[in-house]
Amino acid sequence: MIKLNLKNAVTNSAINKFKKNVEIIGNRIENLESEGFEWLGWKDFPENIHPREIGDINQTAKRLLKQNVELLVVIGIGGSFAGTKAGIEMIQGEYPNKQKIEIMYVGESISSSNIHQKIVYAEEKNFAINVISKSGTTTEPAIAFRLFKKLLEDKIGIYNSTKFIFITTDPTKGSLLKIAQENKYKTFTIPSNIGGRFSVLTAVGLFPMACAGLNIEKILEGAKKANEIYKLANIDKNQAYRYAVARIILNKTLNVELMVQYEPQMKAFNEWWKQLSAESEGKNQRGIFPTSAIFSTDLHSLGQFIQEGKKILFETIMTVKEPDVDINVLKNEKNLDNLNYLSNKSIHEINKIAFNATTDAHVKVAKIPNIHIEFDKMNEESFGEIVMFFERAVTMSAYLLKVNPFNQPGVEIYKQNMFKALGKPE
Repeated sequence: MIKLNLKNAVTNSAINKFKKNVEIIGNRIENLESEGFEWLGWKDFPENIHPREIGDINQTAKRLLKQNVELLVVIGIGGSFAGTKAGIEMIQGEYPNKQKIEIMYVGESISSSNIHQKIVYAEEKNFAINVISKSGTTTEPAIAFRLFKKLLEDKIGIYNSTKFIFITTDPTKGSLLKIAQENKYKTFTIPSNIGGRFSVLTAVGLFPMACAGLNIEKILEGAKKANEIYKLANIDKNQAYRYAVARIILNKTLNVELMVQYEPQMKAFNEWWKQLSAESEGKNQRGIFPTSAIFSTDLHSLGQFIQEGKKILFETIMTVKEPDVDINVLKNEKNLDNLNYLSNKSIHEINKIAFNATTDAHVKVAKIPNIHIEFDKMNEESFGEIVMFFERAVTMSAYLLKVNPFNQPGVEIYKQNMFKALGKPE
């Protein structure tokens, strides 16, 4: 389970002042009475997903593996891919040796060079396509789908291609649903009451993660266990809500939250967290600017600014209690690199010492508030728990900021400008 340490960030007395407000907001969330309540489907989805849907996802992934599919091209942007990538990389690492089907992400940019490189790569593989979009009209994924659909049709024929194209979309409406129905593509559902950045524990994330070889039942089990705690409208028992309150307190004087990981395979998780936070909170000239770092890597670039630069940020540091594997530092007889003093230590132990030393430098010397979140392992159950923890926390902090966590009106402005410049018909 997640262990939250706030001693280097805020006092208990400061948090306790929010008890009543958190209780009111928490109860409104659970009773579907809060603003944007129609988008709260994610909070109970791990309990509500039908076993038949889980079975369908797993069976489809197994079928693709039996048909020698090597690569799944996941086409989507924002919440349609960020959480999936976060889960797969957290659990399997950046260079997985147990991955069943390789996952490639397309449609997250409009870079011609990037898309071309991925087309060339996919040409040499037996690949399938999973398009993820509620509307089907988002420009970046729509362009990518046209290109990769044509590539697949040219490779195996139009008729055969229909067996290797999967659509994850709204169950009742949208152009992507119409495309799926017209071409008889297999579909998975994004529930109408769940928005993109909160959708990773639906088929949006579950299908690609199952294809990659992850145990999606364990992911959902971790989320269910987390829900037993994180739905409580009690700030003394709910760590997610305590974290939310701590962020709001710190935001009174500091505008930036730096999410720090000590494991490089959590880099994609940082990106998911940034979207979740920025789109949920950044409205009405309010919100915390989320940014991220990987330590100790970024201590050799951002470290100087963090230690002695302008005081604009607080840190939320995530560490894993037990790594997947640990390695001991080898002893060398010549000791030309003078490292033998470490030969009785493991690398994970050294990483923990680096964490403690950095925390002391940032907290005691630089006076930077530090929130520490420790989780057990980088596995499926932990991923499910962490997702639920942050989705609950960010929802609460948005409500404490008096903004709707589930809309993103600012995002639509650039889209309308782009559509106008491109001459899109009304």
